[in-house]
Amino acid sequence: MLMWHWFKQKKSSIDLSFLKIDVHSHLLPDLDDGVKTFDESINLIKKFEDAGFTKLITSPHVHELYRNTAQNILSRFEETKLKLKEAGITLDLQTAAEYNVDDWFLNQFNNNEVLLTFAEKYLLFETNFFAEPLILNDLIFKLKTKGFTPVMAHPERYFYLQKQIARLEDLQQRGVYFQLNLVSLAGAYGPVAEKTARELIDRNMIQLVGSDCHNDLQFELLKKASKHKYFEKVMSLPLLNFTI
Repeated sequence: MLMWHWFKQKKSSIDLSFLKIDVHSHLLPDLDDGVKTFDESINLIKKFEDAGFTKLITSPHVHELYRNTAQNILSRFEETKLKLKEAGITLDLQTAAEYNVDDWFLNQFNNNEVLLTFAEKYLLFETNFFAEPLILNDLIFKLKTKGFTPVMAHPERYFYLQKQIARLEDLQQRGVYFQLNLVSLAGAYGPVAEKTARELIDRNMIQLVGSDCHNDLQFELLKKASKHKYFEKVMSLPLLNFTI
């Protein structure tokens, strides 16, 4: 793969220009457990731009701890875009959200509140890490019925899905896309999550990749992930990052 050979020989600390688009991050300030200030936000976004990204689709948490709505997310998004313009950053910043499957989200969904999606109504969601929500299959069906494409954030991290390939395959058969956290390849969430990530890659079950970047430390982990032997393999998949 010529592109990979070129990348390995780059002298810069990280070059992800061939990926172009990151679909999962927490870079809007003071909305969740991501960046807290505009300065942090601008500095991190500049690092993404320097690494070759042309578009960031940031995705603040929406759940019972961070009771964000489309309105307050979009307001902070517009403020951040103005700060980027003032800083001379031309990277295309967009926003969606990362919805946790809990009562707060279900109330928004059932009340037909505006939900923030990316691309063609791709809706990024996460669940409890320890136990599968009993309503998950029903929610997936309802999302599909309303025209959304459900995208499960970091499936490799859920304890109830690790070593459960049959259930992962079932979710995909129901129309769920999988978004891998690249830093899982760097061991950011432990060896079992890393092993699950490798298996999903081997089985061509990943449709999207993201940084899930919250802070400088996690951005630095992208450098480590880019050197992992599976990094080239995941980049050889027909990822939607290349086309959305």
